[in-house]
Amino acid sequence: MTKAWTRWQDWAEVTIGVLVLLSPLVVDTSNAAMWTMIVLGALIAIDGLVELARPAMIYGEYVQMVLGALLFISPWVMSYSDLMAASWVSWVGGVLTVAAGALAMPSANAAHSAAAQPH
Repeated sequence: MTKAWTRWQDWAEVTIGVLVLLSPLVVDTSNAAMWTMIVLGALIAIDGLVELARPAMIYGEYVQMVLGALLFISPWVMSYSDLMAASWVSWVGGVLTVAAGALAMPSANAAHSAAAQPH
């Protein structure tokens, strides 16, 4: 069973979330782009922390992948695709978040199954 605070995929998620959250400090953004990256970055980082604390909570990986997909499509949905640096932060951050969630799924399933077994 995966121990709390040890899964590298969730640490990656926290790191990606914090980087996206802080990226408006270094890239040109519009108001919509800034708040989108702040909110989604914070949600990604928080989800990563929750998953680190509770590695058997499998639905967190699905939440992570949905947040990553939302981050990926946000330049088009929130109309900031003309801001290339902000868009690339969103696209790369979104892809990496989805990938980390997909890579964490097998260990989350194993931790969930082990937690459900009677002792």
